[in-house]
Amino acid sequence: MKNLRLKSARAGKDLSQQELADLVGVSRQTINAIEKGDYNPTIRLCLAICHVLGKTLDELFWEEGDEAP
Repeated sequence: MKNLRLKSARAGKDLSQQELADLVGVSRQTINAIEKGDYNPTIRLCLAICHVLGKTLDELFWEEGDEAP
């Protein structure tokens, strides 16, 4: 499933995929794959992305309809 919330948050900070990738220490292709839903990032990478974008895990990575653990 595409991660449109991540893409929107990244655009809201006026960051390119490459800029976000550089800030979190991964390749642009990794950010692209996450946004397209082709890659499931580690919790460490999710947290790094959230930190850079000023969002929570729930705001960027929690699937709609998922129940809390």
